[in-house]
Amino acid sequence: MRRGVCEDGMLEGLRIIEIEGLGPAPFAAMMLADLGADVIVVHRKNGRPAPGMPERSLIDRGKRSIELDLKSADDIAVLKSLVGRSEALIEGFRPGVMERLGLGPDDLSKVNPDLVYGRMTGWGQTGPRAQTAGHDLNYVSLSGAAWYASNHGEPPFTPPTLVGDIGGGALYLVTGILAGVMAARAGRGGTVVDAAIVDGSAHMMNLLMALAQTGGLSMARGRSLLDGPHWSRCYACADGGYISVQCLEPKFYAEFLARLGLAEDADFKPQFDAAQWPRQTALMAGIFARHPRAHWDKVFMGSDACVAPALDPQESMSEPHMAARGVWQTIDSVLQAAAAPRFSTEPPSRPHDIPVRGQHSQSILDWLKTT
Repeated sequence: MRRGVCEDGMLEGLRIIEIEGLGPAPFAAMMLADLGADVIVVHRKNGRPAPGMPERSLIDRGKRSIELDLKSADDIAVLKSLVGRSEALIEGFRPGVMERLGLGPDDLSKVNPDLVYGRMTGWGQTGPRAQTAGHDLNYVSLSGAAWYASNHGEPPFTPPTLVGDIGGGALYLVTGILAGVMAARAGRGGTVVDAAIVDGSAHMMNLLMALAQTGGLSMARGRSLLDGPHWSRCYACADGGYISVQCLEPKFYAEFLARLGLAEDADFKPQFDAAQWPRQTALMAGIFARHPRAHWDKVFMGSDACVAPALDPQESMSEPHMAARGVWQTIDSVLQAAAAPRFSTEPPSRPHDIPVRGQHSQSILDWLKTT
């Protein structure tokens, strides 16, 4: 390793075992692998991907794959050998599943007292709903995180998986794993990370709750600073595309109106009068419907009006700013986003290879024999 530069990423030297699962748990493991951790994913022996998932899943990129049967005593012994040589484990089953396999936190702490045991669930390890099924939209709805999603008068609906599975789940699990590893390395022993999507997605609401302290957030939908005004929403354009507007600060709102030629328009001068927002929204919708999205993008390009086109991922890939940063990449015909965040001592990361299930089984077994 060169001074100040990690040849294999910022988390070089951190080994994590991931038990194959769905959604946020493997995403968290992918993020850790993106950042340089050695992630060994334990795929089910002779198993198949979950319905709708590919044979080689994007979220397995950068990981090593071994196939094990966790109902086999010999394979459980292999897993425990891996745990003894690792700092963290990630699993995403309902509470009690790993315990029934003899692989719960108490079982594995006997193998590795410093193990950080990461548990990813929707409802958490405890509480009345802990043993019931649920999905992203259920978790963020119960936590309050979906309440301000969608326009007033429409049912709340967040982008699938982003607010709950990824935001309130995977990213909090990553944070918990890294915090636990730091504590273990400081001699404080292992810990269990209870990463519940209801907890994380509610925690993300604290930025909005800060607005409530000054009256900027109402419990009524469509009456708050970020979900009610004509200057905080997406509008349909003449070609069926969409444009996003969110010019909260008065100076940005003034720039927004100026770019539209509305600087002196009496209809739009009141920015924060909630009683006028519905009428202003209807007027603004009519304005944006006159021209295609490309027209509006050109009108606002280079300004501080806080306006940007709403793009699908394929369109985003070729957008000049996104292309300049290399955010979206197509590798082996798979469209995917590069690792984030970025570091001053590291070049932008190219997405790692996606393994075939069980691709590294023999090499991992051989490695265990020599360590």
